[in-house]
Amino acid sequence: MRYIIIGAGAIGATIGGRLTEAGAEVVLVARGAHAEALAADGLRLTTADGARVHRIPVVTGPAELGELRPDDVLLLTVKTQDAIAALDAWGDAEVAGGGTAAQRLPVLCAQNGVESERLALRRFARVYGVCVWLPATFLEPGVVSALCAPLTGILHIGLAAGGADARARRIAAGLEKAGFGAPVVEDVMRWKYAKLLGNLGNAVQATTGPEPDPAKTALLLRAQREGRAVLGAAGIAYASDAEQAAARDGKVDQPPGVRGGSSWQSLRRGTGSIEADYLNGEISLLGRLHGVPTPVNDTLRHAANIFAREGLPPGAMSVEDLTALADEAAARA
Repeated sequence: MRYIIIGAGAIGATIGGRLTEAGAEVVLVARGAHAEALAADGLRLTTADGARVHRIPVVTGPAELGELRPDDVLLLTVKTQDAIAALDAWGDAEVAGGGTAAQRLPVLCAQNGVESERLALRRFARVYGVCVWLPATFLEPGVVSALCAPLTGILHIGLAAGGADARARRIAAGLEKAGFGAPVVEDVMRWKYAKLLGNLGNAVQATTGPEPDPAKTALLLRAQREGRAVLGAAGIAYASDAEQAAARDGKVDQPPGVRGGSSWQSLRRGTGSIEADYLNGEISLLGRLHGVPTPVNDTLRHAANIFAREGLPPGAMSVEDLTALADEAAARA
């Protein structure tokens, strides 16, 4: 198999670099200054094993790669707000022997949130969900770090529509060889909904900073209570805290230190967009569909989008001000 990593940021570059180390064939898809740095200087990837430079083929789109191969695996690691453009571009790419990628090739949605699988299933015949537990940092073009040990990350894999198959098991075997845990599960979306609840604090961290604070924890817990309420109202199952702990504890330990997550990193890099619509916004959507108020998640989504749109630096808001806005929204709900 050849892995085409569509979105070689923190997650994509880490997976691509580790697969390369394990002898797999990889192509990175990136853009702008990051693509230029990868092409000129290679991927500078730091893991718990140390820092290495990987010379991996880099393209900005399918036209540069040419006709795809029947054994290609598309790994979608762009943020969800960029998923439609990526799926459309790569779905229409021709595959050797006839047909398009959307008709013939598997696409793995290795992203936060639960929307990309639905977007992909509208376009691709073979869609897999990947629940990503892989703390990684990407702040400088061409440079990525992922410091967890003994495993670099854990990637639950399964068919997005439910179930698992031989292809999922082959891909999982390759990921495990590359230093990841890759459990193949029949209910991958149940794991992704559980991860969604954890990601509801991304907007808190992005707007008020990554430093620990009891007030930030309190706001996250309020957002999660809303999340559990809407998932219950919608009849959506999710993996329990105990299941997640059993899958991860002692396997992906991080060194001490304060690190910003994916949404904080988007603001730090000044990308102009953030994934809050597909994290807190997913809870808001389900709340409106099922009659459950979600004022805290509404507030967090709105604040994060203002930061991204106006180019505000991460952490520029006090948690007291953010909490006050959530309180006002709750009073109106």
